[in-house]
Amino acid sequence: MFDQRLKEVQDAVETAMQATIAAFPQSDLRDAMAYAAQGGKRLRAFLVLESARIHGLSDDQAMPAALAIEALHAYSLVHDDMPCMDDDDLRRGQPTVHRKWDEATAVLVGDALQTMAFELCAEPVLGDAEHRIALVKALAEGSGAAGMVYGQALDIAAETAAAPLSLDDIIKLQAGKTGALISFAAQAGAILAGADRAPLAAYAKALGLAFQIADDILDVEGSEEAAGKRLGKDADAGKATFVSHLGLAGAKARAAELVAEAVAALEPYGPAAEPLRDAARFVIARDK
Repeated sequence: MFDQRLKEVQDAVETAMQATIAAFPQSDLRDAMAYAAQGGKRLRAFLVLESARIHGLSDDQAMPAALAIEALHAYSLVHDDMPCMDDDDLRRGQPTVHRKWDEATAVLVGDALQTMAFELCAEPVLGDAEHRIALVKALAEGSGAAGMVYGQALDIAAETAAAPLSLDDIIKLQAGKTGALISFAAQAGAILAGADRAPLAAYAKALGLAFQIADDILDVEGSEEAAGKRLGKDADAGKATFVSHLGLAGAKARAAELVAEAVAALEPYGPAAEPLRDAARFVIARDK
């Protein structure tokens, strides 16, 4: 059931994303945006649509918010892959944007996808202006200097730090780099409905950390073919990770504990939240 729903979301988001980008003037920029925004797990979009559904909103009503988080995420990956940051040649099994085009195009693609995300958050179909403003604010907080970008900055600083990061430092870093956008996605439905965000905020906090621990585990024992990107980078660079601190078995145990916490946080929503519970379980079972 979860796999079927996730595939349904992936297909709907892919179609809507490409149609949205196709509306821009024809150019290399537009082609590179479409390339950068294609594919992926679409887990963040899934969280948006499911958090909206349990608050009585249809996929059509919430789709611009789902596209917004995926566009924002795609921008972050384009910039993260560049030589001045992680310097990666592959993303989702394909050449990264700066390799397929050039670095200047990659910068502009990221800029364009980021601004597109906020344009999408203003779409009238999302509902009352008050709720759309709250959505824009939440996305800005999650993606900016107190959220994802802050986490990226901490990650870059860690590369030249005198000593490896402590476990608490890693948790702080990942709360921004990975957790902030997951938190936005999981709470988007409550924001659009003007409802209490607390249960979904607790769910997202545990989910985001489990997601990053799973990424660290995949970096050690995953398949590059399945992941579509280079693995083992953290170990090669001597970076501190959840695995280096907790060990492989300890990291897996902690991820499982966090999934249990995420599942428990959804109790107020009853059976309607089962797809979100399945998403939490998926996070630590995935191979990419």
